[in-house]
Amino acid sequence: MIKAVSSRKRLYMVLASPVNSHNEWDPLEEIVVGRLEGATIPSGHPVVACNIPPWAARLQGLAAGFTYPRRLVEPAQEELDGFIALLESLGITVRRPDAVDHRRRFSTPDWSSRGFCNTCPRDSMLVIGDEIIETPMAWPCRYFETHSYRELLKDYFRRGARWTAAPRPQLTHELFDPDFRLPSVGEPMRHLLTEFEPVFDAADFVRAGRDLFVTRSNVTNRMGIDWLRRHLGPGYRIHEIESRCRTPMHIDTTFLVLAPGKVLVNPEYIDVDRLPDVLGSWDVLVAPEPDRIDDRLLKLTSLCGKWLSVNVLMIDEKRVIAERRHTGMLRALERWGFEPIPCDLLHYAPFGGSFHCATLDIRRRGTLESYLD
Repeated sequence: MIKAVSSRKRLYMVLASPVNSHNEWDPLEEIVVGRLEGATIPSGHPVVACNIPPWAARLQGLAAGFTYPRRLVEPAQEELDGFIALLESLGITVRRPDAVDHRRRFSTPDWSSRGFCNTCPRDSMLVIGDEIIETPMAWPCRYFETHSYRELLKDYFRRGARWTAAPRPQLTHELFDPDFRLPSVGEPMRHLLTEFEPVFDAADFVRAGRDLFVTRSNVTNRMGIDWLRRHLGPGYRIHEIESRCRTPMHIDTTFLVLAPGKVLVNPEYIDVDRLPDVLGSWDVLVAPEPDRIDDRLLKLTSLCGKWLSVNVLMIDEKRVIAERRHTGMLRALERWGFEPIPCDLLHYAPFGGSFHCATLDIRRRGTLESYLD
């Protein structure tokens, strides 16, 4: 879209950005959905291994660099195709990244790695209004992940979007605490990352207009939060959500803003009495215990734990896509006044997430507002 703008003696043309998303609930018009093609088992680097049980980390280290087995990929692909068809049936434009062979090795002057996948665009890019920010991720195997989205990014830029890349991290040993160990129950929280340089995943943030919420995690450090705070400037506020998860990574299985005045929390990871004061007048919706999933292979291979039931995608203030097999969450959403749309994506878990993780909002019909006191 092009708008004419007059300036005294001249008339010039200004591009209206195709990117426009300020929160998690305005009516969704365009979205990026990840791909499974080329997905490769990630390395055994400490930043990967610290988020999974030790036995799983050892197995993953042995399998690192191999593509995922077909018995994992095929059911996930079938569910992903159904999810995309559902989005399109709702009138939403779906864009996809390029397919990439993530087995290819790459290097920097300090280290080398193979890739991982481009299943979760929510991790590597953050949309704030008309700006797409490429994030400085802490996993070496994800260092060049946004290259698979470059054709989309260039298209959005040519049509008027702002496109920013945070400082590319060195990811040298100084970033990772060599003495790190997981905190035991009752011990103070510890994180693998030092403050050597700013790193963060976009999936550690959720948006509510002029307010963003973040969890510090094993992929997001304070320096990364500070970088985004300074980049966005005084027009935005960033509030830290304290997580009790011993392996924190990504806020969208912990805390999600569903609509103005309504926030969904995972009671295992969140102490509702310690939420930021700015949420004092909001309804805190406590997620029910996830339904038991008896698929042994999914339990062994999921990177995300049992709380993917919280990982829902808002279509607008009422309609919400949620996992069909988490019936407790579907019923809870109905009680809270939402209109859940059941969908299957359970087999996507080994590749990094569910509906919120697997997508990146590009355009929602709405304007920048402040929803908090």
